[in-house]
Amino acid sequence: MSTITTHILDSALGKPAAGVPVRLEQLTPSARILAEGKTDDDGRIKDLGPEGLEAGNYRLTFDIETYSAATQQTYFYPSVAITFTVAGAAGEHYHVPLLMSPFAYSTYRGS
Repeated sequence: MSTITTHILDSALGKPAAGVPVRLEQLTPSARILAEGKTDDDGRIKDLGPEGLEAGNYRLTFDIETYSAATQQTYFYPSVAITFTVAGAAGEHYHVPLLMSPFAYSTYRGS
């Protein structure tokens, strides 16, 4: 099972955000792209990245501009970047949901 999963809900449309491109990057100790994917019809990516992550800082970047074009909506934020820290507990799972609307977004560490 992937260490990182995500779920995007579009509160303006009241449904999951399908087809959103998402990139996972490791920022420390060295910057590199670890994985890329797109949300499924339920707005989820259940398998993004490796089975384990070393301690450090990571970033998930959501391509909202692509989603905006597909849904013919206007969003103020063309992308959303969420930076988070992995403390290094082996085998720990990180679920990073995104709740978005045309002029706002929020996130939290899910389960």
